[in-house]
Amino acid sequence: MTQYRETKDSMGVVRVPEYAYYGAQTQRAVDNFPISGLPLPPTFIRALAMVKKAAAEVNAALGLLDTAAAEAIAQAAEEIIQGQRLDQFVVDVFQTGSGTSTNMNMNEVLACRANEILTGEKSGRSPVHPNDHVNQGQSSNDVIPTTIHLAACMQLRRHLEPALAQLEAELTRQAGLLSAVRKIGRTHLQDAVPIMLGDEFGAYARQIELARERLQAVEPRLLELALGGTAVGSGLNTHPEFAAQTIQRLAASTGIPLREAANHFQAQAAQDTAVELSGALKALAVALVKIANDLRWLASGPRCGLGEINLPSLQPGSSIMPGKVNPVIPEMLIQVAAQVVGNDATITMAGTGGNFELNVMLPVIAFNLLQSIELLSNACRAAAEKCVRDISANPDRCAAYIEQSLALVTGFVPHIGYDRAAELAYEAHRSGRTVREVARASKLLDEKTLSDVLD
Repeated sequence: MTQYRETKDSMGVVRVPEYAYYGAQTQRAVDNFPISGLPLPPTFIRALAMVKKAAAEVNAALGLLDTAAAEAIAQAAEEIIQGQRLDQFVVDVFQTGSGTSTNMNMNEVLACRANEILTGEKSGRSPVHPNDHVNQGQSSNDVIPTTIHLAACMQLRRHLEPALAQLEAELTRQAGLLSAVRKIGRTHLQDAVPIMLGDEFGAYARQIELARERLQAVEPRLLELALGGTAVGSGLNTHPEFAAQTIQRLAASTGIPLREAANHFQAQAAQDTAVELSGALKALAVALVKIANDLRWLASGPRCGLGEINLPSLQPGSSIMPGKVNPVIPEMLIQVAAQVVGNDATITMAGTGGNFELNVMLPVIAFNLLQSIELLSNACRAAAEKCVRDISANPDRCAAYIEQSLALVTGFVPHIGYDRAAELAYEAHRSGRTVREVARASKLLDEKTLSDVLD
């Protein structure tokens, strides 16, 4: 049976599990918000621990916090950054809109672990207080927006951007390999004039390149951190050098040129940058759907579809049809995109939750934004490595479609005019012959012109 200990906050005594490093305020949140069972993701928790570590070190350097206490807090925070005690962060994402419960969850875990480091006990003598020491010079209202930006920056730089670069490189490589394969173009899902298969893959690569540019364009605003504004943006109860020095430490530890917000009131009252970033992620998701659907169509068949390309076979595709292989990676991309588009709708709505000096939908912004980045990172990497890298062409199938296409008459227009070219197309369709056969029989073009246009 679970053993409990009593701990208290400003509202009174609360029983928490003996194994827990969190305290009364976290337990109250657990009791108040049994909503989804979804906590904020580890990427957010690690980033929040980074903020707390840097804050403790700066408060000690400013003479505001005992050195031993600061070192213990910093050690406890580093353990979380390295992945320890992530199971202690138990507050549901659907909680108080400022994220106060998650901020206090971190404060309590760090204080408890710091006390354990200093005294050997989680409870009893408690030289480190979650509010007075761990949260010194801070408020949930500036810490949580700071952590959203910091976590998003790190995930973009360390995961999504490399994954996009990898996918773009594989698409570009395929564009080169397939540049000599001539195929029919299609518009409105109808036959159009011929293009090179490499042209389609070059277009996909450019879509990913532009997606990267959109994400990079958001970064200058994402680098601004709200830390230092405390409750409402005025900086009440914090040292005038605290924010600048803490952000400087965060920049040094991450290698990201983070900076203090130009206007703390804006940084806490609005989450426009998170909305902007989500929009760029949505645009990437839409691009991935375009690419994934094209790959599914081009590889459809293998005998009764288009069959112009081959996707790598990864797993059996049916529990009832032996030998069937499905385009599982493109289908995964489409589902990821659907989730990201849904997340964007949530973030957009959450972005409207700024009332006076605070946005009160911060946890749901954090959860959905970081989930979108993680999903897209993993999906793009999988697409590059498990799908695009091993795509091959079926040149004979491509050539056969070109020969059967009625759209080839387009090349005749400069020689015989639009109306006569249309007549040739109608006749070819009516008779079941190829455009080449009908044009040759019509004698409207000499053999050289006919060959130059069609070949």
